[in-house]
Amino acid sequence: MFTVDGTGEATGKPDTAQFTVGVTKTGTSVEDTQSQTNTAVNKVIAALKAQGIDEKDIKTDDYSVNPNVDFSTGSQRTNGYTVSTNITVKIKDSNKASAALDAATNNGANVVNGVSFTINDDEREKLEDQARLDAIKDAKEQATKISKQAGIRLGRVTNIIVNPTTPGPIMYDKAMNAGGEVARSDTTQLQPGENKVTVNVTLYYETL
Repeated sequence: MFTVDGTGEATGKPDTAQFTVGVTKTGTSVEDTQSQTNTAVNKVIAALKAQGIDEKDIKTDDYSVNPNVDFSTGSQRTNGYTVSTNITVKIKDSNKASAALDAATNNGANVVNGVSFTINDDEREKLEDQARLDAIKDAKEQATKISKQAGIRLGRVTNIIVNPTTPGPIMYDKAMNAGGEVARSDTTQLQPGENKVTVNVTLYYETL
């Protein structure tokens, strides 16, 4: 039995973007602070829809109401409330991610947790096919070279093990100011770059 490993890679440009934006407001009462937050969130959602994003691709992930407690006087005293909500947005055309993010932050979103770029399932499958073919080719070339150097005669391939490496999302973080809010700039320029798929194979040969 003779075994040899091979590696193949294929790259593709991400076509899907996703980011999470949030609205955080503080106020003296729960009702007023919730009202401020809800008004801002509705404005953000309207701005995202105006960018052509489907409602089903805009999802509320978190909504919290917390008291602001002051301990400076030596006793516990509530002096206001903070209401926060997060919205996850999926954009099926990654070229529109920059404009969508700006639309959100320009219309009330004051927190950005990050941006990720991924490849859709169909395109990823094509990349895996190409990477697998290249990995098998690499393994066969290695087998030919090593067997000649070692004086081994190879027979047929009896087994193959494939280990694909699924590409993770490419992550971006928008700059924050000292207060944890989005730092303003003229326009956001997000570059999706490339995702790389790597496939490793192991070929098992008979020896003659």
